[in-house]
Amino acid sequence: MIVSIVGVGLMGGSIAIDLKELGFSNQVIGVDLSQDNLDKAIRRKIIDKALPLKEAIQQSSLIILATPVNVLSQLIPEVLDLVEDQIVFDLGSSKVEILNTVTGHSRRGNMVSLHPMAGTEFSGPEAAIPRLYQDKVCVVVDQENSSSQALDLAKKMLNCLKMKPVFYNAEEHDLHVAYVSHISHISSFSLALTVLAKEENEKRIFDLASGGFSSTVRLAKSNPNMWVPIFEQNRDNVLDVLEEHIISLGKFRTLLLEKDFKGLEKLINQSNEIKRILG
Repeated sequence: MIVSIVGVGLMGGSIAIDLKELGFSNQVIGVDLSQDNLDKAIRRKIIDKALPLKEAIQQSSLIILATPVNVLSQLIPEVLDLVEDQIVFDLGSSKVEILNTVTGHSRRGNMVSLHPMAGTEFSGPEAAIPRLYQDKVCVVVDQENSSSQALDLAKKMLNCLKMKPVFYNAEEHDLHVAYVSHISHISSFSLALTVLAKEENEKRIFDLASGGFSSTVRLAKSNPNMWVPIFEQNRDNVLDVLEEHIISLGKFRTLLLEKDFKGLEKLINQSNEIKRILG
């Protein structure tokens, strides 16, 4: 099968590596606005060749869209206009807005909307790694709008990648990822800004940084070109979750101001309940 990957960065590049190595695809074509990205992807043998979008679609059976979500909003209708019997997957991190752009499209059934719950804080083709997706969850969104042929191919690919599919509608997806992903990034960005504002001597940050600090601020290294569009498209849900997060922070502040350390212990014990869910 010939697969085209539109957007050969971390997500697109990593899936390209696995689809080739695991035998799902015998050829991967890369499409990207950045010639530098395409050159890097070819040098690393992530893709076999680079083509303009229209030519890539014509030569492919499957097109995977792995661009930032603001690009997806424009790209998905354009790609569906160009396909005939080809299948299209998008890997967007927010769904309602991008899927609204193809409501009623005559080839909507050719498309399956996926969100692999995988990634790192790095970006670009140089960040692409094998088995990024292995043993991770992939959300299949609004499956009822996809044809059985498209869904079968999606399930085949996820099985090849050793991913676990779960099924949500677009509204459920955007609400839940605001809690488990989007607020985590805002918290990390905020903590990094707090430390940088208070610590003038950068060396002392690194001298004292332990594993806990590093893991908490890891997401603050993430690319704003990816995350600002996600926050924009999922703004209402992110604001709702952020308000709840601010309330929780306020509780800690109040207990410390009042020197209520028994109350603080109780609050931390309540937070420990997350172990029951995550293990």
